Amino acid sequence: MALYMIGDVQGCDSALQRLLDTIDFSPSRDTLYLLGDLVNRGPDSSAVLRRLMGYGHAAHCLLGNHDLNLLAVAQGVRKPHRKDTLDAILQAPDRIAMLNWLSHQKMALLFQTADKPLLMVHAGVLPQWSAPQTLALAEEVEAALQSDQAAAFFRSMYGNAPNQWCDTLTGMDRLRVIVNALTRLRFCTADGAMEFDTKEGAAGAPDGYMPWFEVPGRRTANTTVAFGHWSTLGWLERSDLLSLDTGCVWGGYLSALQFNLQNDSQTLVQVRCEPAQQPGPS
Repeated sequence: MALYMIGDVQGCDSALQRLLDTIDFSPSRDTLYLLGDLVNRGPDSSAVLRRLMGYGHAAHCLLGNHDLNLLAVAQGVRKPHRKDTLDAILQAPDRIAMLNWLSHQKMALLFQTADKPLLMVHAGVLPQWSAPQTLALAEEVEAALQSDQAAAFFRSMYGNAPNQWCDTLTGMDRLRVIVNALTRLRFCTADGAMEFDTKEGAAGAPDGYMPWFEVPGRRTANTTVAFGHWSTLGWLERSDLLSLDTGCVWGGYLSALQFNLQNDSQTLVQVRCEPAQQPGPS
């Protein structure tokens, strides 16, 4: 039995198939955790969703910014971007089933390894948040996504303000900060004010900002945080950090980190990908 964490697929189903063949994945034996951005920009987003749906409880998926974009477009509250590749889903006869399945995926996941907790998010965690608080805040967004007010949620979800967490935030301001942190965060200040324009690697931090995981005293420092979203950061392995977006859709790699639960070892497995889009991560 093995557990695998996989970075951003972004509609690249052929790369996902090759990766699963390489690791000899069996849904009756193994478990997948996908770190968000299952769809968009790649050529086969509908195939990715159908594949993961077919794996049942063997596939646990997070929602990334591109997945939320699909749900917002499907609700009719957001226009598709010119680089979006979502039509095959939106026009599919099983569209409702795919969108319903996607809307019931998680914003954050946590499990206990032999050494320490492992927290999984798509993009990042604000320095004020502990792992249990991150899960609780993620559940607030999940409840909104699955409610009969989902369209209203999507109408108010987009925007950069407020750009900083406060425990007294309420309503859509509160949910927007949670969504932005979990699905868009790369850089923030020491007190957690987020910056959303810069997409370079860690060395490209704007003045006054730093990668979210470098903030001194962040409350998840004793938790291993696994995330995707940041293809210009690439593969990064530290005792407190696992970065798994290695730019599949841009012609990089699709990466899986294998956790062998019998001997607590880790192995990185990658497959090379053909570019589906011109470089320019989002």
